[in-house]
Amino acid sequence: MRADGKKLKNADPESIIGAHVMSKRTDAMNMITVDIPVNPMKEYIASRRDKKITHMALIVSAYLRTVAEFPKLNHFVVNKKLYARNEFCVGMVVLKAGQTTEGTMSKMYFDYEDTVFDVQKKIDDFIEQNRQEGDTNTTDDFARKLVKIPGLCNIGVRLFKTMDKYGLLPKKIIDLSPFHMSLGITNLASIRTNHIYHHTYEFGTTSVFMSIGNMRYVPKMADDKMIFEKTMPLGVVMDERICTGSYFAMAFRRISEYLKNPELLELPPRKITKDEG
Repeated sequence: MRADGKKLKNADPESIIGAHVMSKRTDAMNMITVDIPVNPMKEYIASRRDKKITHMALIVSAYLRTVAEFPKLNHFVVNKKLYARNEFCVGMVVLKAGQTTEGTMSKMYFDYEDTVFDVQKKIDDFIEQNRQEGDTNTTDDFARKLVKIPGLCNIGVRLFKTMDKYGLLPKKIIDLSPFHMSLGITNLASIRTNHIYHHTYEFGTTSVFMSIGNMRYVPKMADDKMIFEKTMPLGVVMDERICTGSYFAMAFRRISEYLKNPELLELPPRKITKDEG
């Protein structure tokens, strides 16, 4: 048994076969751009100035709430086996104070009951801690020690990959690893860059990676007229082995619904769907 997940006993036969046919995560990457209308988020943020809600908090909250309803989004595949993750964590790069290139990547942990206010608080605390100079988290400290001794990085990484493959990687190492997460997210708009399709790592358990890009206008039909709507594009990369395409489609429609009505994220979910894992 893995320290970060439970093996699925009743996985769909197609998913099991898919995990064998597409034995690498890079074989199973699907990519899509999801354009989120900006105005509903902008209006909500303006109405909650006392809380200082950010676009990042809204997106993470919408995804977290959706996973509570669509738990397969938090599944992963390792060594051709499907697992249900037993926690929800988001990995994000934070630039150091006064820097435009130097950053650090670590993880935040959330509960399915978290509201948008809880998510904002955890993100604020995470950024404040990691923007400091030097090694600001255990991931940084561990990485520096790993590369300090010649040859240790090569041996250590090979050992970790082998242990991870067979479910033997200790929880302490998993907690340090930026490659074992429910969702990877990067805000490229913060450095005035368009969205990209970020790879999902072969090592680790990351099944979904999302990038936020510069806002843009996209054509849309409204009242039989073509208009241009201001949107925030999300570049999403998904491991198609964890669920069907229709499941992903329904889940991302739900995310869009939450971001069009952010006030729904102010209360805990009414119901959390029990994970089959």
